[in-house]
Order: sequence, then C-alpha cells, then structure tokens
Amino acid sequence: MRLLLDIGNTATHAALAGRRIRTDQSLPTADWMNGRMAAKLKRFIGRETVTEATACSVVPAATRAARTWTRALGITLTVFNHRNCTLGIDYPKPATIGPDRLANALAADAEFGAPVVVVDFGTALTFDIVNTEGRYAGGIIAPGLAAMTEYLHEKTALLPRIELRDPRKAIGKSTEEAMRIGAVHGNRGLVQSLIGKLRGELRARRLPVVATGGHAKLLVKGIPEISAVRPRLTLEGLRLASVSDS
Repeated sequence: MRLLLDIGNTATHAALAGRRIRTDQSLPTADWMNGRMAAKLKRFIGRETVTEATACSVVPAATRAARTWTRALGITLTVFNHRNCTLGIDYPKPATIGPDRLANALAADAEFGAPVVVVDFGTALTFDIVNTEGRYAGGIIAPGLAAMTEYLHEKTALLPRIELRDPRKAIGKSTEEAMRIGAVHGNRGLVQSLIGKLRGELRARRLPVVATGGHAKLLVKGIPEISAVRPRLTLEGLRLASVSDS
C-alpha cells in the first residue's frame, strides 16, 4: 500500500492507494509543524502496511517534517516534482511550477487526453494547460472565490465577511447578497472568458475542462464549459506518477 500526500498551505490531503485510491482524508497542514500529524496519520493508516509514500508539497517546512516522519517509520518517500512527474513540460522554468499543478495536469491528461485544461477552484483560481502535443504548456493564476471575498472584507471598513453560496438573483438587495453575486457570478464569468481564450489559442475544437478544488462544486453549476469535476485529481496524479516509478 502506498501513502499519497498532497501538502497544501492550509490542508494536507492524505490517501491510501494501490491500483486505485481507496480512501482519503483532509488534515491541517499546520499539524506537520506542531507535532500532531504523526498520530493523525497513524490513525488514518490503521492496520494497513505502508512501505512507500509519494508527496507533493508547497510548504517546505512540512516537506521536511514529512521526510523525518517517513524515515523514522522506514517508509520510502518520493517527493513529486517537475523532474519525476512523467509529463512532458514546455515551460521556461519548470522548477517554478507548483507540483500540485503538475499532478493535476498529469491526471487530467491520463483520463481525458490532450489537449486538456484543469481549473482548480482553491484559494487561488488556477488554470493548467496540457497542449495538443501532450506537454504541460503553462497556466493562469487569478484570485479565488474566498480570496476575493476576504480581501473585500479586510480592506474595506463596511463590507462584512460573507457565507459563500449560490446566489438566486443577479441584483443584490443587501450588501451581503451583492458581494455574493459579484464573487460567485464574477468568478464564473472569469472562468468562461478564459476558457474561450484558451480554446482559441490552442485551436482546439475538442477541449475537455476538468474542475477540482474546494469551491468547484459550488461554481461549476453555472459553467457549462466544465466537462467533469474530480475532487481527488491531485491525489490521482500522484498515484499515476508512483505507478510509473514502480
């Protein structure tokens, strides 16, 4: 059994996988630094025998902690990056690409073929593009849904923190409703516009668009250009890379 770790700034998504992902859980990334992660992962693994692990991380301190933890347990750890991602890369500085984004691209390409676009609805709204030659070609980064609303709340005296949900109208009758409309419908419009530009630049009649990330379920309802939602996309990319390494 292999342990997969997608270590993000806020959450670490852990999964157990063989030929497929069997189970997964989200844990606070801060627990790598405060010493609580070892006990939580022990409970997550349970009675399974784990001999290998594959991790992608955007938090260097957590990466170091993961190395220490796996070494202490005799688990062989592979840190996923641009060198071992098994995906061709057509990008000037591959080392600057977030490993989670490469994992997303790898998984999307494996399931849908090239060209393909991944839209990650996280803290940041990111697009990752696999071109017609099946190579990672680059991406787009924009403010995510939560980032937009939190910024408005923090930088303005009178705008509140709001609950994110699908607005029923296009004209807000309260400050909260107006903010919600701007954030949700605005994000959808941004995504649709950028997909259109990518379709033109890639000259692709067929362009699957795969959504992932925490706000994907909320936002894709109003974006018909989205082909599929894959909450485990990053973990699936790590699984595929680990199979290639075997």
